[in-house]
Amino acid sequence: MNNPGLTLKELQKSGILLPQEEMLEIGRRSARIHIGIPKETSYQENRVPLVPSAVALLTSYGHQVMIEADAGKNANFQDKDYSEAGAQIVYSKEDVYKADIIIKVSPPTEEEIELMRPKQVLFSAVQVSTQYGNIIRRLANKKITAIAFNYFKDESGVYPVVRSMGEIAGSTAILIAAEYLSNVNDGKGLMLGGVTGIPPIEIVIIGAGIVGENAARAALGLGAEVKIFDNSLARLGRLKSSLGNMPVFTCLIQQEELARRLTSADVVIGALRAPEGRTPCVITEQMVSDMKYGSVIVDVSIDQGGCFETSQVTNHTNPVFKKYGVTHYCVPNIASRVAHTASIALSNIFAPVFIHIGEEGGLDKYLINHPFPRCGVYLYNGMLTNKFFGEMYGIPYKDLDLLMAAM
Repeated sequence: MNNPGLTLKELQKSGILLPQEEMLEIGRRSARIHIGIPKETSYQENRVPLVPSAVALLTSYGHQVMIEADAGKNANFQDKDYSEAGAQIVYSKEDVYKADIIIKVSPPTEEEIELMRPKQVLFSAVQVSTQYGNIIRRLANKKITAIAFNYFKDESGVYPVVRSMGEIAGSTAILIAAEYLSNVNDGKGLMLGGVTGIPPIEIVIIGAGIVGENAARAALGLGAEVKIFDNSLARLGRLKSSLGNMPVFTCLIQQEELARRLTSADVVIGALRAPEGRTPCVITEQMVSDMKYGSVIVDVSIDQGGCFETSQVTNHTNPVFKKYGVTHYCVPNIASRVAHTASIALSNIFAPVFIHIGEEGGLDKYLINHPFPRCGVYLYNGMLTNKFFGEMYGIPYKDLDLLMAAM
């Protein structure tokens, strides 16, 4: 190698042939995360956010999962299932709130916030139909980072939880309507379906999104006559294309035409959804009063305030009330009626998110590298970042992107 007679090209060649150091890619430093799943205390919330199979996946990545005893019982998942999947079963609510990340289905109560530690991360739903101002202030006082998973977007710009729960709620809404049309539930004694020689019942669906599409599929499959209204021509076109050759009437929301169709409807499904804030109320009290006696309203939009002027929040024990002879079903968490199925659907969304958070090195890095999920963040280290909540409750707010850029 030190022979002065070697040419430059020969020196280069000999260097190439010498043993070289292996060049390895420097990857991100992953983090192990500690997840706590408390038992739901909200009335009639039967879902659980992570099922045993998802817990097994997370623990295989080295993450720690604590779950309060009987948290999955109402969705027919037993403590033994979670224990065998690698979760730690705890019998004190105080213990489960020692985790770094708390995930639950219902919004937190004031009692649950008292158990939380400063700087924790909270994943939960947010319902604007309930008073949430005091909850936000209490979370802010503890410097909590809070994420509303019903406003959470994936990398394709879709709200995965809304989509998944919407598929369940849309199909279930038609089954609910069928129940309240029957004599068993003091209905008109109508069958939701087509029978030879008998005209089909008429169903009006307000909203051409995921809920509306799945409600339409279920209703058409049973043989009902379906009319769909929406304030977006593009959504109506997409739904029409998705349904293929199925016979369906579509129309933009025009008050006169909508009012006319409601007078002959046997069932009306409220399936409008606002990108943020309250659902627009498009069905007036007068329009409801003109509907047929014994007809049924299922307001799936009630978790965002409802799209009927006569809607009032109900629950699974007392799910309906009558006004102007029209049965109103206004339960916010329809998916909780089928808690086992809904829990699996939620778990399929949350488990990959937590795996990505771990791979990115923590929630902050995950949010920096993935802008779409930021839509769900409404508190960041105690600072309100949601404009709608700020204006609704009179709380100062800041733009999350600016806060992240300052990190």
